[in-house]
Amino acid sequence: MRNQLVRFVQEEEGATAIEYGLLASLIAMVIIGSVRAIGVSMNTAFTTVSTALGS
Repeated sequence: MRNQLVRFVQEEEGATAIEYGLLASLIAMVIIGSVRAIGVSMNTAFTTVSTALGS
């Protein structure tokens, strides 16, 4: 039983999977933030052009 507990504590595969998951979620958040920022900029640009064409 003690040997199994020691092996469980020394096991690093689960930690590596968690690290990859955290890294993937961080990358996803950066992408989502970038797309939102670009979307706001594009909306502002199209609104400006639409207003200028309407005048």
